[in-house]
Amino acid sequence: MSLSTVSRSLELIAAHQHPSGAYPACPTYPVYGYSWFRDGAFIADGASRGGDVDGAGRFHDWCAGVLRARADKIVNLVGRETTPAREEFLPTRYTLTGADEQGSDWWNFQLDGYGTWLWALAEHLTRHKGDAGRYADVVSLTVRYLARFHDTPCYDWWEESPDHIHVSTLGSIRGGLDAALNLGILSEAEEAVARTTRDAIAALVATRGHTRDGGLAKWLGAETVDASLLACLAPFGLADPRGPVGRSTLAAVERDLVRDRGVHRYRADTFYGGGRWPVLAGFLGWVYARAGRTAEANAQLDWIVSTANPAGELPEQVGDPLLAPDRRAEWVDRWGEVAQPLLWSHGMHLILVDELARAGSMP
Repeated sequence: MSLSTVSRSLELIAAHQHPSGAYPACPTYPVYGYSWFRDGAFIADGASRGGDVDGAGRFHDWCAGVLRARADKIVNLVGRETTPAREEFLPTRYTLTGADEQGSDWWNFQLDGYGTWLWALAEHLTRHKGDAGRYADVVSLTVRYLARFHDTPCYDWWEESPDHIHVSTLGSIRGGLDAALNLGILSEAEEAVARTTRDAIAALVATRGHTRDGGLAKWLGAETVDASLLACLAPFGLADPRGPVGRSTLAAVERDLVRDRGVHRYRADTFYGGGRWPVLAGFLGWVYARAGRTAEANAQLDWIVSTANPAGELPEQVGDPLLAPDRRAEWVDRWGEVAQPLLWSHGMHLILVDELARAGSMP
């Protein structure tokens, strides 16, 4: 692990940040020239940890602006007695200038990004002693939105399976609510709503969100695992990595989704043939670091770095081995080769470097 790889990740993230503050998922991939709250939040956290305080702050200001521009819509959605239609919810991604995209059939109703943003905002403000009061209005709006719809079926991290309630989504929301409470800027009534929702999520997962092996499930009632569940262990704290649920979840991921180093999304994945993702190696390393397994965390970090091209750009996924090699060509024909650079991969690289440095275990 060299300082040059860290510098390159910071450089790429900063170079591709839009003047608005938004981070594109990938500046060169046909359908990734948008900003996702989820991807962007982790990119911003990596930048914040790595020293690009201004860049991370501008992303959070961009998110706040997106939400302020939709304040009336959020209030209307939260105030309805019936559940809105899927297309009426806030989208998961926006144009780099903060507009809703037009004329797209993207899989846009996801809730996890808004919880993830609350978490990343609180981390950034706490780390750099920022003024949380500047965001009080949008934190309040986001808490109310997530509290109202936390148990509404929606697309998962991978923009799939919209008819389920995904445990990784619940974990993201719970992590965001915890973060909002820790900022100390909510009203007494809003704090009560956040705590009630946080406790409801914990109860829902405890009763319907575990597999027979005792680990977290891909969605409520499922018996399969998904690598996005790693985020429920670190950073969102839905389960302790050292506790029984966390250990069972990690064991299932290791058994079903880890090949040497690097992590597949889930066993039935066919996107570009279902390769291993540096983003998910970052989450696995993060969990290892929090569980005291620092040698294994360093191994994941080394693998992430090894996936870069000669320009130092990290990809979305690596194709050897593939879970479904016969399905790769259809995606290449549709959108071209795998996205590179994926800024989320670079954000996770920076996060894992920082986690290991805090654990005193950088090589």
